[in-house]
Order: sequence, then structure tokens, then C-alpha cells
Amino acid sequence: MATQYGISGTTAKGIAGSVERGVAEGALRPGAALPPVRRLADELGVSPGTVATAYKELRRRGIVVTRGRGGTVVAPVPAVASRRPPKVPSGLRDLAGGHPDPALLPALVPPSRLSPGARSHRSTPRLGRLEEAVRDWLRPDGVPVDHVTFAHGALDLIGRLLSVELRPGDAVAMEDPGYHHLLDLVTALGLRIVPVAVDDEGVRPEALRAALGAGARALVCSPRAQNPYGGCFSEVRRDALVGVLQDGPDLLVVENDHASAVADAPLWTLASAGLPRWVHVRTVSKFLGTDLRWAAAACDATTLARHDGRLLLTSGWVSHLLQETVYGLLTDDDTRALVQRARQTYALRRDALLRELVACGIAGHGVSGMNLWVPVRDESAVVNGLRSHGWWVAAGTRFRSSSGPGVRISVAGLEPADAVQLASDFAVVLGESEATYGG
Repeated sequence: MATQYGISGTTAKGIAGSVERGVAEGALRPGAALPPVRRLADELGVSPGTVATAYKELRRRGIVVTRGRGGTVVAPVPAVASRRPPKVPSGLRDLAGGHPDPALLPALVPPSRLSPGARSHRSTPRLGRLEEAVRDWLRPDGVPVDHVTFAHGALDLIGRLLSVELRPGDAVAMEDPGYHHLLDLVTALGLRIVPVAVDDEGVRPEALRAALGAGARALVCSPRAQNPYGGCFSEVRRDALVGVLQDGPDLLVVENDHASAVADAPLWTLASAGLPRWVHVRTVSKFLGTDLRWAAAACDATTLARHDGRLLLTSGWVSHLLQETVYGLLTDDDTRALVQRARQTYALRRDALLRELVACGIAGHGVSGMNLWVPVRDESAVVNGLRSHGWWVAAGTRFRSSSGPGVRISVAGLEPADAVQLASDFAVVLGESEATYGG
């Protein structure tokens, strides 16, 4: 059904701007149909070519998509908005946010020596001692460390690389289900998502092969603590994926090891396979603090040059004050001990909930990291049902492209004793859902 929103404009730019305002203000919701080109042209008194140009620009920017005979509709996640989670209702236990337990984070204390601002940060954008600390951090996991760089978080680095490497309309192989902010980012860049199915061992080789056949020019994946599914590469799976990548066309492989130190799983990295174009990125927000918007990356020489070249033209460098703070924490013995305790604690909490769910006859996935993925028949019924029992979990729709429905449960703050009650309530909700919607 065509939308009731009144699109205006007499030029392609004006028409595109009108649609964008409607989407940003919520008058045009995801999935809303735009008028056919000729009809809107007649209504606005412009040529069909003008409307077609406006729609083309909106598609390029990820605001609308074209579905063949289904016409042009607002994208499921338009680039002028984000899949922001709904606010947690008052009085509910929040298991939807995916945040670390504050009790397992170190105190953030800025360094006493502040940057004097006299030296050229552009000529020395990275602190040498932090570079060496990063190499010491990555090297034991088999990541080549000849070329390292920094960014303002993983999304910042990935967005910069994709915008340099690809052009609007190019395809990117993305995990399905996958991290919703990454899915939003790719859409916002005007790129096309090719879903790649995952399981407990991460990206599935046959799904990756199909994505390469569909023209994917980049792959974004997580080697462990995959969000939301919780999978991690085994050695066998890593080798199988390398075989697919070596047999296919050259593409940029982006490995997002976002949980690293608290993933509670060994790293079997694609970066060690001698691929021509690759980057391995790590952040510290999950175990040093969510305000530390910093990422380290190791990559091939070409990727380093392209990333740093674009960084130089924008922010120029990552704050030396931030770098000093990260360096102090990464090299502090007490912080290392706290991170070790966090890793063990998250594993205990994750395994406890998985065990209790299985005892209640509920299948869940999560062999690493701090999230569980539970397939369900009806996401809304489960989310609302658990809400009535005092729990707030994330509906899977934010994470999915074409995979089946599910809910994500973040276990970072869930004590094992509470897992018993949550699993019991989950079983009750599933029983009620089946009675209502059919088993």
C-alpha cells in the first residue's frame, strides 16, 4: 500500500530531501511504499527522470530499497536512523544491552602527564610504547604485527576502510545474525549486505562461498564471541574459511575481535593465512571501559596506507591522552588480574544459563563471549512474555537479515543463581506462546 506521506519537491534533490525528512521524522516507516515513479512525477509536475534520479540517490544512500515488482520502499534500517534498542521499562532486569558488568571494569584514571600540545601529533599519531604493547598483545595469538594502527573504535575503523575500499552498491558479506550496529553502518554507507549464515563455529564456509559468488567485495566477521550468536572459530573452521577465501576473488577481510580478552576462547585468526588484504581489529570497551573509544588494528601494508591516509584527512590521530590511558591499563598488573577474573566470571555466567536452559528443554547458542542466542518461533511473544516476569531481553530482529527469529540474552550481569529462575520463566513463556500461536 502506498504511503500517505506527502512527498514534495520540484528537483531530484528536493524530492530526495523530502523523503529523507519523512523517514527521519518517522512519518515514513521502514517498509513504507513510495509512489511509483510516473505517478509521483504526475503529482509533482516533474519529469519521470527527475523522480527516478531522486529514488536512485535515496537508494545509494541506503534510505530506500527497490524490490522488483514490489516497488521502492523505505529500507528496513534506513541510513537516517539506527536500530536503537527500546528503552528498558522501569523495574525490569536488563539483559538486552550487551554491556560489561561495571563491577568487573577498572577505574578510569586519566594519566597525570597531559599532552602539552606542542609536538606535531600528525607526524607521530601513535605512541611508540602503545604500539609495542599492541604488538605484544596480538603476537601470541598468531596475528602478524608488521603493520599496526589505531582508530576511534571498531566501527570507526571498519566504516573508514569500507568507505575507502568500496563504492555505493558494492556488496559486503555480513554475519547473519550479526551485530546490528555493523549492519546499520554498512547500510548507511550505501553498500549492499549479503547475509552469511553462522553457527557455533562462526561463519559457515558454504555460506561464505555463496556470498563470494554473489559478488561480495569485503567480509566482516568475528573470530570469537560472535555477537549475537556467541560462536567462535575452531581450527578446522578457520582452515575451511581460508580455503574458500583463497579459491575466490581477492577481497578485504575484516576480522572484528571485539571481546578478545574476555571472549574465553582461543583465537584462530584468518590473519595468519597470508591473505592479500586483511585487517584484525580489537577494542577494549568490553573489559577496560565503555568510554574508551579506542581500537588497535593489525593489517597488510596496503590497508594500513589507505586507512591512515583517510584518518590523516579527518580526525588526524587518536587522542594521545586516550592512548596514554589505554597504555597504562594494558600494562598494569592489577588490571590484567581483573580482566582475567572478568573472563572467568562471564564464562561461568554464560555456561550456567545455557545449562539451565537445556535442563528446561530450551536450545541456546553461546560458546564464547557474553551473549546467548535462543531461537524462538515468535520474538514479540517471548520478549513480552519475559517482560511480564521481570526480564528484558533483546528481540532478534535488530540482528537478522534473513536468518530465523530468536532473542539475544546478555549474561554479563546475570549471576548463576538467577539463571535458574530465568530459564524457568523462559519455559513458561514458551509454553504460553505455543498455546497462543501454535506449537
